[in-house]
Amino acid sequence: MSYHGSSRGLIDFNQRSLLGIVWPYAAGEGCRSFTDRIILSQVSALSIAFNPIFWNVAARQEYHHKVITKLFGGNSRLGCYALAATIFSLGIIRDALYGRALKAQPGHPLLETDVSNYAAYALIGAGNVLVLSSMWALGVTGTYLGDYFGILMDDRVTSFPFNVTDAPMYYGSTMSFLGTALLMGKPAGILLTLEVLSVYMVALTYEDPFTAQIYAKREQRERVEKKSY
Repeated sequence: MSYHGSSRGLIDFNQRSLLGIVWPYAAGEGCRSFTDRIILSQVSALSIAFNPIFWNVAARQEYHHKVITKLFGGNSRLGCYALAATIFSLGIIRDALYGRALKAQPGHPLLETDVSNYAAYALIGAGNVLVLSSMWALGVTGTYLGDYFGILMDDRVTSFPFNVTDAPMYYGSTMSFLGTALLMGKPAGILLTLEVLSVYMVALTYEDPFTAQIYAKREQRERVEKKSY
């Protein structure tokens, strides 16, 4: 991931040790080379990729083996809340790493205009509306994979924002990432936003069919129970 300028480009690939970036940054000294910038970008990229992998693996383990429920003494709802807190915390860490990575990167004049700023605020605002309204409509367990714990919703939510998109959380989050990149005027943020969108799209290819299967099994079970009466 790089943009090349007249001499050094936005990202330089000179070799530096990991300690060279971790220590000065932790000490508040900031980034000291272009290699520091690429390392921060890589750490941010890893965090972006890790989060959906983590929650999908954790949810599948819960569904098939009740791993999280067992950790909480058989209380599936408490287990779901714990997973929700973990996912939320990982999201905060991911966002912080993204922000640090962007601060370390050079800006670009085309992304430092009034038009870019207006677009940034619009994206961040709309993105947050999609995310927050989705959480409001689904609740904690609906938002944070409660169906994998056997905590199913009575009916499919079709009100806003689900009448706009089937994945408002993912698209809203992507819009916020892009808006932040524009607001900070960082081309590297646009590249990381493309990664965000990509990992979410891949996650949906696994999540949507599996969730549909969970609810299909419930409907089949309910039909069988009705016949037994």
